[in-house]
Amino acid sequence: MKITETRTQQLLVNKKTIGQSIMVNGIDVYFEHYPHPSATKTILCIHGFLSSTFSFRSLIPLLNKDYQILSVDLPPFGKSGKTMDYCYSYKNLAATIIELVDKLQLRSVILAGHSLGGQICLNMIHQQPKKFEKAILLASSGYLRKAKQIAIACSYLPFFHLLIKRKLARSGGVEGNLAQVVYDPSQITEEMVHGYLQPFIENDEIFRGLTKLLRDREGDLPSEVLQNIRVPCLLIWGDSDKIVPLSVGKRLHNDLPNSELVIMKRTSHLIPEEKPKETASYIKRFIDTDF
Repeated sequence: MKITETRTQQLLVNKKTIGQSIMVNGIDVYFEHYPHPSATKTILCIHGFLSSTFSFRSLIPLLNKDYQILSVDLPPFGKSGKTMDYCYSYKNLAATIIELVDKLQLRSVILAGHSLGGQICLNMIHQQPKKFEKAILLASSGYLRKAKQIAIACSYLPFFHLLIKRKLARSGGVEGNLAQVVYDPSQITEEMVHGYLQPFIENDEIFRGLTKLLRDREGDLPSEVLQNIRVPCLLIWGDSDKIVPLSVGKRLHNDLPNSELVIMKRTSHLIPEEKPKETASYIKRFIDTDF
């Protein structure tokens, strides 16, 4: 991967990974690059709602043994920009990550998206069907409709972002939310709580960004669009997922004509955290298999 932008910043991770922020489509996009000396393929990881590149930290080292990895913070999450001037529609988020791929001159790209990130992956394939070799959808969002008009109207209230902040706090905070997305709550560690909490404690900008996301977000791709996607897709689902139920995975599998569905037992929504080794094994087999 050749990184052509000079506007880089932040983080050196375990001497292999460089975290950078570059301007893409009018907003700062933060990503982490995990190089591989001989890999011919790049896996592009896209996280889910209220998350960041942090959610892939256990899965990436396993995949990095065989592939180059790029993990991205979707605006307005993580360390990416949170400007109110940006359009946070799925269509525009997908176009932004496609532009990032072009800026970094990536080739042989395989998409891997968790939850909301899976829906962004599908939008990217819909926009550029020949650009991506395969896609891995980890408990991908699917078939959600646009927010109700009353919610969109309320998002224009001056202090609406503080209502979002209060609602998230009342839902149990980070620990409470994590308990809802893992099968075994004993898996929740202080590292997890701190990692998922960190982007939300610096200032209120992320809550303003969430307000704009609520306003801009269109519905998920409908069946008639999904049925025309020919890119091979691996769907990995937990059998106990309460956030995006297995029924959504089965429906996506039915709509995506070139797809495979893997169901993990005793697993909930946070697949990259709960079953990283098993997930990496399924992904490697999928990538190395001809379709």
